[in-house]
Amino acid sequence: MQTEPKAQAITTERKPQGSPIAGARLLSLDTFRGITVAAMIMVNNPGDWGHVYGPLLHAHWHGWTPTDLIFPFFLFIVGVSITYALAGGDRPGTTGKILKRGLVLFGLGLFLNLFPRFDFATFRIPGVLQRIALVYILCSLIFVRTTARQQGWLLGTLLVGYWLLMTVVPVPGVGYANLEPETNFGAWLDRTLLGDHLWKTSKIWDPEGLLSTVPAIGTGLIGVLAGTLLRSARAEAEKVAWLFTAGCLALLAAYVWNGFFPINKALWTSSYVLLAGGLALLGLALCYWLVDVQGYKRWTPPFVAFGVNAITVFFLSGLIPRILSMIKVAGPDGKETGAKEWMYQTFFVPYFDSPYNASLAGALTFIGIWFGILYGMYRRRIIIKV
Repeated sequence: MQTEPKAQAITTERKPQGSPIAGARLLSLDTFRGITVAAMIMVNNPGDWGHVYGPLLHAHWHGWTPTDLIFPFFLFIVGVSITYALAGGDRPGTTGKILKRGLVLFGLGLFLNLFPRFDFATFRIPGVLQRIALVYILCSLIFVRTTARQQGWLLGTLLVGYWLLMTVVPVPGVGYANLEPETNFGAWLDRTLLGDHLWKTSKIWDPEGLLSTVPAIGTGLIGVLAGTLLRSARAEAEKVAWLFTAGCLALLAAYVWNGFFPINKALWTSSYVLLAGGLALLGLALCYWLVDVQGYKRWTPPFVAFGVNAITVFFLSGLIPRILSMIKVAGPDGKETGAKEWMYQTFFVPYFDSPYNASLAGALTFIGIWFGILYGMYRRRIIIKV
């Protein structure tokens, strides 16, 4: 999968001879994307969900952990990638290509939510890939049809408007504005429009719900603005300085706003957008300076292997464990268990004193297996495009 938009559905492509992945790509961006995707796979696939170290879990509600940064980092990267993929502007057919790719991503997300039961009556409609699809479509259309200045104003409008909506407008049936999990305006809207098609854990609200997708578009727009800066004619040192300065200012604003609109990933609050956006700007600045400016590239291939096939590995890393869980194997006690659980209990649990270490080892092994697959594809110049 190339993060740049393409017109076709899913295809497999071998890149021409030369560098492992040829073409006009920003190596630091592929590296940053790969780091993000590898982290996403790790936190999504512990050996045992009952034993996970705190930093590898989402914050319970207000506040944040390193895990809460992974998804917004990816949306930020989507925004940066848009500026390279759609550098030609709004040409004939561009809108159609954007919509096709977005619908494919949305469809893959729905498939993951439906599999394996395909219960159309209660399956979850929102999801990670669905949010990526919506942010990609809207940020792409905004990028090709507006100026950077207009994008900046739109970003501010989205964040301020969302803050006012969540903290001022009374919630129907509740009577007052609030930020509680079950009674905030976004939760009410999800229940009203999506009914039973929500996150199974809560059933009455969704962390990738409808209203919180609005500020998530803002996360993508921060990436669009960063990409526009990187594609500009400014000197490389100046680009790094601006990315670093913007990141620090965003962090400062995030913590000021946190005082009255708390940082919250599930609500995707405006302060959270600025926190994650600021840290993403700093992360990209560091990668760009190390890789593309200073030329320190030897450490990048493992991460680039994840980065150039990001959607592929995310989709399959969610699908394959479910398939393994469907395969029944006789356990040591004679009872049937899923193949995934059997492998964990057989190859990890007996060799670690701490169940937390066993769980972490399971996640790291899963990443290692995927690295072997993806690095082989990378060396053969194979990118699966969505």
